[in-house]
Amino acid sequence: MEFFSLIFTVLVSLFFFYYFNKNLQKKGFKIYPLVGALPGFLHNRHRFHDWMTDVLSNCPTNTAVFHRPVNVHGIMTANPLNVEHMLKTNFENFPKGFRFYTRLQDLFGDGLFNVDGESWRTQRKSASYEFSTRSLRNFVMETAQVEIHTRLIPILEEASQRGRIIDIQDILERFAFDNIIKLAFNVDANCLGGAESEFMQAFDIATTLSSGRFMYAIPFLYKIKKILNIGSEKKLQESIKVVHEFADNIINSRMEERDEKKDEDLLSRFMGDSNEVSAKFLRDIVISFILAGRDTTSSALTWFFWILSSRKDIEQKILEELVEVRGRNGKKIGEAYNFDELREMQYLHAAISESMRLYPPVPIDTRSCLKDEILPDGTFIGKDWFISYQTYSMGRMENLWGKDCCEYKPERWFDENGVYKQESPFKFPVFHAGPRMCLGKDMAYIQMKSIAASVLEMFEFDVQLENGKCPEYVLSLTLRMKGGLPVEVKERC
Repeated sequence: MEFFSLIFTVLVSLFFFYYFNKNLQKKGFKIYPLVGALPGFLHNRHRFHDWMTDVLSNCPTNTAVFHRPVNVHGIMTANPLNVEHMLKTNFENFPKGFRFYTRLQDLFGDGLFNVDGESWRTQRKSASYEFSTRSLRNFVMETAQVEIHTRLIPILEEASQRGRIIDIQDILERFAFDNIIKLAFNVDANCLGGAESEFMQAFDIATTLSSGRFMYAIPFLYKIKKILNIGSEKKLQESIKVVHEFADNIINSRMEERDEKKDEDLLSRFMGDSNEVSAKFLRDIVISFILAGRDTTSSALTWFFWILSSRKDIEQKILEELVEVRGRNGKKIGEAYNFDELREMQYLHAAISESMRLYPPVPIDTRSCLKDEILPDGTFIGKDWFISYQTYSMGRMENLWGKDCCEYKPERWFDENGVYKQESPFKFPVFHAGPRMCLGKDMAYIQMKSIAASVLEMFEFDVQLENGKCPEYVLSLTLRMKGGLPVEVKERC
């Protein structure tokens, strides 16, 4: 009897182990002995954001615990309650942290987006003041309009007339690069005009390889490669050197001259009248803003134009709004829009927001946990664990956006009276939220709407990709489209 009782106990135990393990795996990552979630990570690393979406959408609270070898513990979440808790309610317990700082330190140093504590507060206070000034807003508007009408539009016209296929992602990145370099240094890089920029190419490589440090199966492997100066780390250091030398040359020259460009570009604003500000400090700040200003808007608009290429109904509604705005203000096609006219474009605003909901320029953001605590959804997070909120996944959560969450639908951004409604930044954290919310949010919308409106009313894009197939993305700090977006440009009748 004891033998049969033992067999029965073992069978029951195996059944419950299988049952609960199977259900747990449905509700999170597949955890294996010794290696944790590493096999799933390696198998899905190339589609990381979609993998996270699959996992989190099957979790009751849209949160999953992540374990990997070499003491890697973390939380992946797409729950707005957790996002609000880490970015606002208990902000002090969730800094960027050592893990984030060390991986990006070589490129961004002690810039605003890479530091915590007093250094962050000091830079944030200065940046917040500068971004609230009317003079900076006017400078951004003027710079964007000049670039649109003297370079972007002529390039599209030439491509249309010659029937030439162009990579609109590359065009938009060059546009954004010229724009942010003008804003940062008041220097004309003329990258969109045809000038080859070693700095831009190096910056692309540096951001992609820096981001790649987060994706190593063995976290400290990049440090070994860096010490030995081999492989991707050698290429990264070479690229960073180019980026830093470019910025240093301009900064050193400006610090010597203290010229008439003062109080226009960001460099002069942060430099002020003080001689105590170091060149490295200025470089770290400006390079952070270059990342924020270049890669985000170009990424957002690339996905936006790709979506519109298959949604002519939405494109037509945008065009009708542009006609109304021009009609109300007595303007002809080709004339530059002013700030107030761009703010009137609510449907275009919604269309861009909806595009960023599905394809956010910054698809993931990570923090570190200083001390043990329980998150609002009941998940435990330990000291020194990381926590990442998946902005890409949050736009695809049915419980947040409804059964049509994967459908492109700008109308979801209007209330029953047809008035544009602001979503909670913790549900739609495309520009982050809380004390570290993006200072350039309004400027980014104005710039994107200015480009989109000027381009759409004059041209249409015929995307040269397989119909119905979503382009792949590059695993970088921003959601760039892999291989670019080839289009045939046609002038609109």
